[in-house]
Amino acid sequence: MTHPAAGGLTGPPRPPSPYDHGPGAQSANLADILERVLDKGVVIAGDIRINLLDIELLTIKLRLLVASVDKAKEMGIDWWEHDPSLSSRAARPERSLADENERLRAEIAALKAADRRPEP
Repeated sequence: MTHPAAGGLTGPPRPPSPYDHGPGAQSANLADILERVLDKGVVIAGDIRINLLDIELLTIKLRLLVASVDKAKEMGIDWWEHDPSLSSRAARPERSLADENERLRAEIAALKAADRRPEP
């Protein structure tokens, strides 16, 4: 009498895994994980250093934050709202530079006019 399990690929029954929830569970788990990540946020940080004979030649610091837009705003991160290439409501740098240029010219003119006045 031969036993197919003897020395075969199957072994003793394994205990149920907390990750086994039946058919379609993988997509449900992936959705749950994604929801948690976006709700809580995940930070991945790392540094790359290149040294030659104990002389640091290059250091690259990598930081990655994965979170939902609402969570990012809650943490005070909203750079995409001020970037003109990402938001139509962001100030255009060309206009703000022209405004700053005009303001600086007015300040220079006022300083020159104050310099020309006789002192009492």
